[in-house]
Amino acid sequence: MVAVFDDDTRYIALSAAFLYAAVIFSFLGGLWWGLAVTNPKAPQWVYGIAVVPSLLAVVSGIPWMIGTTWPGPSLALLGIALIAALWIDFRLNRLGMMPVWMLRLRIILSTGLGLTTLALAAL
Repeated sequence: MVAVFDDDTRYIALSAAFLYAAVIFSFLGGLWWGLAVTNPKAPQWVYGIAVVPSLLAVVSGIPWMIGTTWPGPSLALLGIALIAALWIDFRLNRLGMMPVWMLRLRIILSTGLGLTTLALAAL
């Protein structure tokens, strides 16, 4: 966080935060896919929703790629998406596809990274 407040390294720090949040969000989709693949009774919608995090991570980088306003909006999108992803985690838990211990871990990790990413978006 200290690097964010140094003008010389602010952009590098925010870029690293964006990359980390995008990679972790993409990983979350892989987690959902893995839970579905290992459960023969998994509903088909899980496979579709599992690709959304990777697609959203790429889309959130488009403003940076085309030189428009960045990184605030991109970080905000990822922060909100990380927290909103808990809805899928709760659904998977109710379907018996995600164990309670994993749901508890997901709540801590998604909330922590999501709020941190939102805080960085405000800088």
